[in-house]
This record gives sequence, C-alpha cells and structure tokens, in this order.
Amino acid sequence: MLRQALRRALRAGCRRLGLCVSRHPVLFLTVPAVLSISCGLSALRRFQPDGDLERLVAPSHSLAKIERSLAGSLFPADQSKSQLYSDLHTPGRYGRLILLSAPGDNVLLQAEGVLQTHRAVLEMKVNHRGYNYTFSHLCVLRNQDKKCVLDDIISVLEDLRQAAVSSKTTARVQVRYPSTKLKDGRSSFIGHQLGGVVEVPNSKDQRVKSARAVQITYYLQTYGSATQDLIGEKWEQEFCKLMARLQAERRDLQLYPLASFSLWRDFHKTSVLARSKVLVSLVLILTTATLSSAMKDCLRSKPFLGLLGVLTVCLSVVTAAGVFFITDGKYNSTLLGIPFFAMGHGTKGVFELLSGWRRTKENLPFKERVADAYSEVMVTYTMTSALYFVTFGMGASPFTNIEAVKVFCQNMCVSILLNYFYVFSFFGSCLVFAGQLEQNRYHSIFCCKIPSAEYLDRKPVWFQAVMSDGHQQSAHHDADPYQHHFLQHFLREHYSEWVTNIYVKPFVVILYLIYASFSFMGCLQIRHAASIISLLASDSPSVAYAAVQQKYFSSYSPVIGFYIYEPLEYWNSSVQEDLQRLCSGFTAVSWVEQYYQFLKVGNISARSKSDFISVLQGSFLKKPEFQHFRNDIIFSKAGDESSIIASRLYLVARTSRGKQTEVLEVLEKLRPLSLSKSIRFIVFNPSFVFMDHYRLSVTVPVLMAGFGVLLVLILTFFLVIHPLGNFWLILSVTSIELGVLGLMTLWNVDMDCISILCLIYTLNFAIDHCAPLLYAFVLATEHTRTQCIKSSLQEQGTAILQNITSFLIGLVPLLFVPSNLTSTLFKCLLLAGGCTLLHCFVILPVFLTFFPPSKKHHKKKKRAKRKEREEIECIEVQENPDHVTTV
Repeated sequence: MLRQALRRALRAGCRRLGLCVSRHPVLFLTVPAVLSISCGLSALRRFQPDGDLERLVAPSHSLAKIERSLAGSLFPADQSKSQLYSDLHTPGRYGRLILLSAPGDNVLLQAEGVLQTHRAVLEMKVNHRGYNYTFSHLCVLRNQDKKCVLDDIISVLEDLRQAAVSSKTTARVQVRYPSTKLKDGRSSFIGHQLGGVVEVPNSKDQRVKSARAVQITYYLQTYGSATQDLIGEKWEQEFCKLMARLQAERRDLQLYPLASFSLWRDFHKTSVLARSKVLVSLVLILTTATLSSAMKDCLRSKPFLGLLGVLTVCLSVVTAAGVFFITDGKYNSTLLGIPFFAMGHGTKGVFELLSGWRRTKENLPFKERVADAYSEVMVTYTMTSALYFVTFGMGASPFTNIEAVKVFCQNMCVSILLNYFYVFSFFGSCLVFAGQLEQNRYHSIFCCKIPSAEYLDRKPVWFQAVMSDGHQQSAHHDADPYQHHFLQHFLREHYSEWVTNIYVKPFVVILYLIYASFSFMGCLQIRHAASIISLLASDSPSVAYAAVQQKYFSSYSPVIGFYIYEPLEYWNSSVQEDLQRLCSGFTAVSWVEQYYQFLKVGNISARSKSDFISVLQGSFLKKPEFQHFRNDIIFSKAGDESSIIASRLYLVARTSRGKQTEVLEVLEKLRPLSLSKSIRFIVFNPSFVFMDHYRLSVTVPVLMAGFGVLLVLILTFFLVIHPLGNFWLILSVTSIELGVLGLMTLWNVDMDCISILCLIYTLNFAIDHCAPLLYAFVLATEHTRTQCIKSSLQEQGTAILQNITSFLIGLVPLLFVPSNLTSTLFKCLLLAGGCTLLHCFVILPVFLTFFPPSKKHHKKKKRAKRKEREEIECIEVQENPDHVTTV
C-alpha cells in the first residue's frame, strides 16, 4: 500500500507541475532565458583560468606536504632544489633543457655544441622597466662563493672541450656513471644529467663509453616578491623562445625545453584545442536529436522539439558556468567534461518527455496531455536526477582529496539542478506550444494550417508528401498514430521480436560471458596515473620533453632527501650501522659516508662526540672538495660545545623506465622505517606531493559515489514500484560499472581524476537508462515475461535509443583533439554509453525472460476475469434465448 500511495502522490505532484507549466508557458520560457543571458554575460566578464596546478591535481591532504614544510624549515627550499632533482615538479622558477644527439652519435663528443647553447642561455637578456636582466642576476647563488648554481655536467663538458682543444683524447678525461670525479676533487652524482649511457665493457669503475643526451637545469631565485616572479616568468618565456630559435639553426642536436609554467600552459592548452571540436559536437547532437524526433506525419512530427531540447541543456550549462564564475570559481581543463555529462543527463529528460507526450491520448486538450506526460515521466526523472546529485555531492564532499575532482563535482551538482529546472520549465513550455500547434492542426515545421484532404488531392505528389499528416487520409484511424515513429516501429515490429527469439538467447548469454570475462581481466590490471602528463595536450612541448626524459633519464629515481631532524650520535658504531642499513640499495650522496671514508683514509679516530665534531668542523668541511657539505649540516653551540641537531643526505634508487610505481614503493618502504628505527627521519622529494596517497585519493570519490547509490537503492527497496526492480537495477549498474572499469584498463586508460569522474558519471548514466526500462517491465501486466519485455522496449526503448545515440555521436569530435585529457574522456564515455546500450537492448531483454519477477499472477487475474465474464454470459443465455438467436 505504501508503495502505491507514494507513487500516486508523486504522480499527482508532477501532474500539478505540468498543469502549472501549461497554464503559464510564457513565464516558464522567459525566466530561464533571461537567467541564461545574465549568467552567460557574467561568465564572459569573470572568466579566469586557474594557474595553480599543484592545488588542482595533487592530493590536498597528504603527509608529503607536511614533510615538505618540515624539510623547508630545516633547510631552505631555494638552496635545496638543485640537489632535490624531480622530473617535472621542481619548485620555484627554472628552465630545463635536454640536448639529444642523433642516433649513433656521442653527445660527449659534441661538448662544444652543448656549451654554445649553454652560453646562449647565460647571455640571454630580458627587459623589465628599462633594465636588462641575465641569468646571473636571477640565478640561485651558492653559499660558499656566491656564484650561480649550475649542474656539474657543465664542468665535465668543459673538461672534455679543453681536452679536445689541446689535442688530447677524450679517454684521458674519464667520465664515470652515475657518480664521477670533478676537477676540484668533488664526487658528483650525474645520473640525471647524462642519459642514454653506454659503459665501457668490463669496466670496474663504471666508465662511460658514450651517451645520447645531456640535461641541464637553470634555477632562478624565488624571493616571493611579485616583481621577482614577473621577471622570472619573462626569463622563462624568453628561454623557451631561444630554444625554438636555436633548434631551427642546429640540426646535430635536438632541444627539448621545459620551464615551470610549461605544465600549466600545456594543461590549459587542451581547452583551447577543444573549442572548435565542442562546437562540432554540439552541431552533431542537434542534428541527431532533430532527425530522431521527426516523423513522416507532419502534424505529429516534433523535429524542433528535439532541437529545442538540446538548446535547453545548452542554456542550463551556460547558466551553471555563470554561477561558477560569479562565485569566484576559476576555470581548469578538467571542467571540459561538464557539457558532455550535462548533455547526457538533460537530453534523457527531454526525450522521455517527448516519448511521454506520444503516449498520451490525442482527444485530450493539450494542457491535459502535458500534465499527463509530466505525471508519467517526471517521477522517474526526478529520482534519477536526485541520484546524480547524491553521487556528485559525495564527490564534492570534504572527503575528496583532489581539488580538481571536488571542483568538478560541485559544478556538476549545480548543472544537474539547473538541468532539471530547465527541462521542466523551458522545455516544458516549448512542449506546451508544440502541443497547441498540434491541437490546432498546424504543420510541425512550417507552422501553417494543414489543408484538408480534398485540397491535397488536387495538389502534386510532393506537396501531399510534405503537407499530409499521414493519418487523416487513412481508411481507418489507428489507436496510436505515434506508433508510426520510425524508432518505435523498428523496436516494435523488428527488434523486440528478434532479441527475444529462442535461437538468439544462447548467443546473448555467450556474449555476456565474454563481456564479463574481459571486464574481470581488466579489473585485475588497474593502473594509477600519478603523472601529470595524462592531463596535458599530447602534442605539447611538455609531453615531448617527458617522453625523452623517461626514455633516457629514467635509470635513477628522483633524488630523495633524507632528513634527520633530531640530534643523533653519529660517532656511535650502532648508529653508523643503522645509517648504512637504511642507505643500502641506494646510491647515496652523503656527507656521513664521505666523512667516514675521510676518517678511514686518514686513519683518524673519532669515537667520542668532541673528537667527531672537532675533526668534522676543523678539517673535513674546510677541504675544498667537501665544503659543499656545509649546507647539509645544522650545528648548535652551547658554550664551547657544538652539536649536530639536524642533517640531510640524498638517496637515489635504481629504477626502470616505468618508475612511478617503483618510486611509490620506495616511499612506502622508507616511511615505516622512520617510526620503527632509532633514527628519526623524513624523506621528501617535490614529486612526492603529487604521488603521495594518489591511489587512495582517486579511488575514494567513486567508492563513495557507488556506496551512496547502493545505499539509496537499498533504502528505497520497499518504497519504489517493485523491490525486484531495484534489485535488477543494482545488478545492472554493477555490471556496467565493472565493465567500463575493466575495458578502459584494457584500452590503456589509467586511473586519474578524469577517469574517476567518468566512472562516477557511469553510475548515473546506467541508472538513468536502465531504471525506466526495468520499472516498465515489472509494472507490465502481459501474460509472459517475453511479452512484458516487448512492451517495455516499445514504451521506453525509443527515448533510451535516442539519448544514447545522440550522446555517442556527440563524443566523436573529441577523438580529434590532440590531448591526453580528451582522449581519456572520449574512451571512458564511449565505454559508458556502449555498455549501457548493450545492457538495455541486448542483455536485459534476454535475461529478464529467464529470471523473476514472475508474471503468473497477472495471468491468473486475467483468467479469473475471463471465467467471471463467461459465467455472466451463460446466465444471460439461459434467461434470454432470443438474444442468443439475434447474436
């Protein structure tokens, strides 16, 4: 009883809404239009891109950010960034360059060409308020001699050039890898500055035979002032322009530049590249919606309603954009998916209302027909819109740890609310005007009176084809003239008979088993993309740089800072053993290791604190080859006694080419040791900010959305039309979601913020299309399940097919946008639409004929009614035999 009472109350409320819209169509048409215009103008005035890429795509709450603050408080980040090498996420402003030699060439033999490029960078000038600034004015300075911090590979190349000028062979300048000895006696790690290295065979000291690439980084000062930042930005822009000019002049070396703004520029470039493609997508959706809403019947055809339905969604998206910018929102390229998400939800309501209109009785006044369409359609559309709001509301909650996902979900919630409002108001008003034209027998396209049959008989055939309603001239009037719509006719007369054929069902079962096996196989191979490259334009300089860097400089992980933040007894043998154990397996750039070696070579005993620190300060740190270690130790002095309160080492792990997961494994193994060992330390690299807990951060939103949907469907088990409808809906949505997840993995799509948003959308998209079909099936009163599924396909299949077809066709232009972001968006949404289409029209129509709900009770009711009717007829025959004779 409760289910029926609730359903009647909802239908009555939606009917009253439909009557309100039909009685005041001008108001409901004007208000949304004015709102869209005002919000659209506000969006144009307030448009501002978001330039903080770390805030958008890095986990908002992570231990790495706390570790960065602690490391920065001990050792200034400006002085540390030259040692803490990171592939793409170096803090502050900088310019980085990879010089790649031709295949088969040795870049070490081209030292002069590399140094010419280096000198061009040093001599480059930027003008600001009449003053010229070079790299020497902007560079980070060393504490020892106040000279610019430069990579040690420059010194190596200088030695090679001098050896070549003095007619010496390059063999005399021995370059070792990954650590080499410099002319001043220092040992320097050059694993990230020399790439594509081939070592001398059987060389015990790892001498370099040849190399393909050199990487040089130019670090700029970061004082925090706006002027300094502006000059640094100009220098970076001039640096990239200079590399483009030098590349045009040089053919022996390939130049791949990168600056601090490059990632943001190439992230935002996706939106610029996609502008024209989004317009093409809109035109395709408009065309598909218009054609799919047309009929041969010029009276009942509604092509303009299909077109106006798409424009309704466009107006709601414009309004949502205005609301976003009015509330001080900043645009980023991930928001590019909102028009496609909103279109899939909005046009579903449009096509359902249009289908509901076709199912109303023609002899009713148009206002009553609109009210009936609302009472039949808006209940389901309200429930599915509420589920959209729940799932994306979960994504917009504080539990979401990625700002880009949170911003997207917030905007999607606003878009869903406005979609719902615009569909029942703006499109409802258009439906009212179209119904009035139909009732007054006006042409659906030309808006002129349809001539009488006598007048048409005197006109040419082409005129009759254009102006005939196809119904008035028929010998008999059909009960439902809308059944002549080509999609409805196809589903009723051809497709439903084919898909429920007993010979087709085994093949459908086999198809589903194949689908499930591939989905399961893909779910076992899920990959997480912590790299920002998956969000950049694919033809951008950053992607080209990252590809070369990954190929030639991925033998070693980013340099990990190992910070000991508490006083430690370094002279204690057990502490020394713990440090060696922690550093085992790494290539260490460590003052501790060098100092222990220094003591061993000099046969110096330093087993007490005073001896250890006195030799360290008085002898070791004063030698030129060890002076740079002064930046790695913090001393405190209490009276005449000095102590080491903090120090740092640098660790580099040997990695393979796909090193993202390996770096995460190193991080996850080192962190627990900081709690279990006697040595208190933290590990940090700028790239950890983007990697730390990324897997959990991108997984939580879709898990929360799935849990929200499941909870809502379970709680409404006994409030909806039929509990088995919800049960089948849960199974269908789960099957579609896992199918999209598995197949996108097999299609080389990694788990990032875009694919996660698509998975959240897939939940709603599946519910949006499967729910009407399933509820129509459980409410059907035919004798058998097969007849019920045929009736459901005839009733709901047209709107589902129209919407999914329009949605998939609208995705095609995304395929031609040269961007990794749009590629992920296209693949995921294509799989979402394809899997939903497969379930609605192939899998569910077959499986529902095998499993409950049963239709036997409907058959028993009909048999009882038939028997009662036969008994009444028998009584009439006995009492009035003359009536039988007349019959």
